[in-house]
Amino acid sequence: MGDTRSEDERAYWLALIRTSGIGAAGARALLSHFGAPRTLFEANAADWRAAGLPAATRAQLANPAWADVEKDLAWLAQAQHHLLTIDDPAYPALLREIPDPPPVLFVHGDPAALLSPQLAVVGSRNPSPGGERTAADFAAHLSRAGLAITSGLAIGIDAAAHRGALQAQGLTLAVTGTGLDRVYPAAHRELAHAIAEQGALISEFPVGTPPRPDHFPRRNRLISGLALGTLVVEAAPQSGSLITARLAAEQGREVFAIPGSIHNPLSRGCHALIRQGAKLVETGQDILEELQAFVPAQPRPPQANRPADTGARPGDEFSSLLNLLGFEPTSIDAVVERSGLTAEQVSSMLVVLELHGKVTSGPGGLYTRAP
Repeated sequence: MGDTRSEDERAYWLALIRTSGIGAAGARALLSHFGAPRTLFEANAADWRAAGLPAATRAQLANPAWADVEKDLAWLAQAQHHLLTIDDPAYPALLREIPDPPPVLFVHGDPAALLSPQLAVVGSRNPSPGGERTAADFAAHLSRAGLAITSGLAIGIDAAAHRGALQAQGLTLAVTGTGLDRVYPAAHRELAHAIAEQGALISEFPVGTPPRPDHFPRRNRLISGLALGTLVVEAAPQSGSLITARLAAEQGREVFAIPGSIHNPLSRGCHALIRQGAKLVETGQDILEELQAFVPAQPRPPQANRPADTGARPGDEFSSLLNLLGFEPTSIDAVVERSGLTAEQVSSMLVVLELHGKVTSGPGGLYTRAP
């Protein structure tokens, strides 16, 4: 899938995206005018001038960066490396609907994963431990329910969401701000490999593209554009995650936000989104209710050849914890004392129980068993 074109045809697509000064919107306009990349490059200077192209662009079209294109083609020749062009049936339909879809997508992994119903999960690069647990647990729960989890491979909430989906043996996709021949941040090399094995790495940037500050806001429109909705877990008021949420709203997609303590600076971005109309989310079911028309009736089966699921599921130990909790508001410290478990174990189990609607959290960090 995604590699049905001849190498010659792909070369013209690759030359197009390597022509500087055009961009996604400009490439779309040129394709509308000339019909195909090959036709564009085989036109003459008069045709390019008539299309309103400046002298610098005309010079590049006359001398395409074929040496760089060869690097892209060499990368595409490797196993599980794919190129999706915007007129390819395998190109994700939701992404094609945004105002500035990229002309091509580089994919490392399974391109069919891009056609799955997706939820974007984003948040702070410096989250609280509770925020990371929440992102991982929501991702695990929702991926089991049939949603692929899409994020940006960044440190913090992004990585936690990817890992939650991987642990649950669900699909996860990472949209990068670099060429796919490199991993950024480098510390996520192993994570990126796991995502490629159990989903896909995606980029609009060709081989050799380094991480640049302006690439990540561009990357964010793809994260939101691929997904049915965007969930923000933790975000400071100036967080880049809020850019993704804004783009999602502009693209006509759902925006979800998890509230937090009024004393936590990382909750303020989410609270601002809720005031602006984002759906307040307390459980995974809150999201599934909004997206149920797009989620498979049967949960997605675990991916083949993956490690056993180590994600927590309500079982006997959870029932015991519920019995200890009771129906009166109870602190985590009290549950720790009654159960003999560590605070970390209790906190993690309570998050899972809350996702399943078994407990509710209230002011002061108190938990109550749901009726």
